[in-house]
Amino acid sequence: MLKKIIIFLTTAAFLQFPILNLYAAEINLPRSGQTTSYASGDDGTVMAGQPAPSPRFTAADGTVTDNLTGLVWLQNANCKDTVGGVVKGSGFLTWTNALSWSNSLASGKCGLTDDSVANQWRLPTRKELQTILDHSQYNPAVPANHPFSNVQTSSYWSSTTYAYSTTFAWFVILIDGSVDYASKTDTRYVWPVRDSE
Repeated sequence: MLKKIIIFLTTAAFLQFPILNLYAAEINLPRSGQTTSYASGDDGTVMAGQPAPSPRFTAADGTVTDNLTGLVWLQNANCKDTVGGVVKGSGFLTWTNALSWSNSLASGKCGLTDDSVANQWRLPTRKELQTILDHSQYNPAVPANHPFSNVQTSSYWSSTTYAYSTTFAWFVILIDGSVDYASKTDTRYVWPVRDSE
């Protein structure tokens, strides 16, 4: 009986490790961009995360593909077209309108010629929006020589709700890459993303 339990536990442990390793291998968090070290063991020393591929971005058809994460971003980071009936004249939208505007985006709007259709585009999650940041840069905190246009140094909505109070949502401030939350009735910029095909 004891041998059967040991064999079962050994087999169960063996089966778990390949599964865990499979998931660990799929994480491609980018390096923060900080290369100057200010203290032993800080990000400038460790430089954790994946190094950026070369080229980091590929621009085509009004989109920019991040070759590190595989996410496809709208090239115009402040398109003001009316999309899905949502008017975006000032560039700012409430959170609910930002979701609707992003979900309605399709080829033919905002310089897109990628044959995308409504519901392929979406508002990025907070973590997705943070993958575009480069903390070695300031004003805006995005990689140097990026192919985006109209990047604002203000705040961009994420699709992520603030768990402590669900009438709030997270946003990222592109002047320095900081993160905060605000009422969903406030207005922020919108930068849609979609998954690669």
